[in-house]
Amino acid sequence: MKKWISLGLLFVFCAPALADDLPFTRTEDVVYGRKYGTALTMDVFRPKKDANGAGVVVVVSGGFFSSHEAINPAFVLPFVNRGYTVFTVVHGSQPAFTVTEIVADMNRAIRYIRFHAKDYAIDASRLGICGASAGGHLSLMIGLAGEQGKADAKDPTDRESSRVQAVACFFPPTDLLNFGSAGRELIRAEDHQKQFRPAFEYRELDKNTNLWVTITDPARLREITKAISPITHVSPDDPPTLIIHGDADTLVPLQQSEVLIEKLKAANVTNKLIVKKGAGHGWPTIPLDMSTFADWFDTYLKPASKK
Repeated sequence: MKKWISLGLLFVFCAPALADDLPFTRTEDVVYGRKYGTALTMDVFRPKKDANGAGVVVVVSGGFFSSHEAINPAFVLPFVNRGYTVFTVVHGSQPAFTVTEIVADMNRAIRYIRFHAKDYAIDASRLGICGASAGGHLSLMIGLAGEQGKADAKDPTDRESSRVQAVACFFPPTDLLNFGSAGRELIRAEDHQKQFRPAFEYRELDKNTNLWVTITDPARLREITKAISPITHVSPDDPPTLIIHGDADTLVPLQQSEVLIEKLKAANVTNKLIVKKGAGHGWPTIPLDMSTFADWFDTYLKPASKK
């Protein structure tokens, strides 16, 4: 797999056959927010038995493209079978929306889940998040840069925190100002491969013309790129973070995970990097590795009384 967007296809085609008697109930297209006339949705998978009271967010994103069709129960089962309630979040997708807007969607999704925690019979203080590639990047942005709630927000959902208590992800881009090597900056849309460029064509509303205009100033672009690079948000209060990355990945270099892990270590944040020998940007047995994520969440999303 050579492209971030290929992960969405991998999710679909490597799903195992599912038995008629599924271990979960599925509620589709739960609206967690709206913007520019677009509904932002998630599917909720609730275990039919032995629910453990914790929630796991699965970020449905490949190349910052997201769609309901890419939701794959194969990535839900390892969590549901452990008793987790799973929220598969579809964000505002490129080419319509950029990374900065997508990160805002993910923050909104976590706030919505926390606000409705009682409705889903979960503990709002026990939320984990996971994803692959672009989904891994977004998982880290929530884990390392999740925000406190806005106490004066008109919408009570936005008064909730978007922080999570554990992160697990595959091959995430983490430092777009030092991508693959020190000083290699990906600040302009054209610095990225063609299929990913719409996600990085940052724009702003011109108050005089009321038109969206592309941001071209290098200093502004560098500032935005820094803000969407998870490595710049590392702090000692970050949640335990697990990364799995192939050492033959030519799309997102292993260096991206290595530098983040070093930064987490320096901040004394619990972390782990598993390097898959000979693996590129995705591999056929990824669904099996989700059990490793489930193990991570079992360790760090325990009730306070059991820690």
